[in-house]
Amino acid sequence: MDKLDSLRIGDLEMKIPLIQGGMGVKVSTASLAAAVANCGGAGVIASVGLGYGSPINESNYILASRTGLQNEICETKKLTDRVVGVNVMVALANYEDLVRTTVEEKADFIVSGAGLPLRLPEYTQGSSIKLIPIVSSAKAAAIIIKAWKKRYNLFPDAFVVEGPLAGGHLGFNSEELKLGKVPILEDLVTEVLGITEGYEKDFNIKIPVIAAGGIFTGKDIAKFFKLGVKGVQLGTRFVATFECSVDSKFKELYISAEDDDVVIIDSPVGMPGRAIKTKLIDRAMKGKSIPVRCNYRCLKTCDPSKVPYCIAKALFNAAAGDLDEAVVFCGSNVSKVKEIVTVKELIDSLVKETLEALD
Repeated sequence: MDKLDSLRIGDLEMKIPLIQGGMGVKVSTASLAAAVANCGGAGVIASVGLGYGSPINESNYILASRTGLQNEICETKKLTDRVVGVNVMVALANYEDLVRTTVEEKADFIVSGAGLPLRLPEYTQGSSIKLIPIVSSAKAAAIIIKAWKKRYNLFPDAFVVEGPLAGGHLGFNSEELKLGKVPILEDLVTEVLGITEGYEKDFNIKIPVIAAGGIFTGKDIAKFFKLGVKGVQLGTRFVATFECSVDSKFKELYISAEDDDVVIIDSPVGMPGRAIKTKLIDRAMKGKSIPVRCNYRCLKTCDPSKVPYCIAKALFNAAAGDLDEAVVFCGSNVSKVKEIVTVKELIDSLVKETLEALD
């Protein structure tokens, strides 16, 4: 075997069957997404929080977010003519606006999780953009398929199945995560494949499944290809690349992190998340709050009067290098990250390891 099979999502083709995860706030931006796309994978811009740093953010969050996303997509198109999508979280208060902006700016696909994107096709009607829900259970995949078929006579173009070892916000119960009583990604993928394969056969369609969460090496990738997935998604490893636009202190924290530095937090969003311990997280875990002054609610579930700190501000601080006042999301294997490399070096090594494991 001298090369991997391409990942095909509708009429999109990625020569390298790998999607770079959408990491906000301002982690997955144009420079990283374009670099991954230029190597043959699919780059992803994270739409959340792109208005931060804009002078109009405080007075008009919606406009600042929209303009930030427009700028990132425009910049990406200057750097690559290959496949690039946008991650838009269902939990965002301006979800519809960001989806419509993504369509208008002609991104290739939308990846959507942090909730069930049941109305996503409604906001993309008339476009050829590919729609890829993120799910953490076969039940969620089945609900989305049935809802989209009934309401829009449409099927997802692919699914990302994200397991409990992923970074950032997670679609699992907090206590079960802390106790390790959650299903493994291999089982989740197999269950979702059982659903998609039935629809593929009955309706003569293709719904490729993409595995995500805790995938670190080519050996890991090969394991999921053998289960029947058509692609994989990685996030954590792409942070430690030169093309990732976060501050160098953020990357250095990844490189120095040990297993016991990683914790499951109860995010103000109302979902658990996996992150590296910082002074802010230490204070929050001890029950101390940081007063939140907010002129808008960027997340549907956020109540500024009750949350212990502003998660959006904390994530922005991470990207800017203010780590004491930051939430630094990471995957479960962050302690294995030991150096900063180029995106090409990373992808080339992953492909080589995967081919060796498959052979």
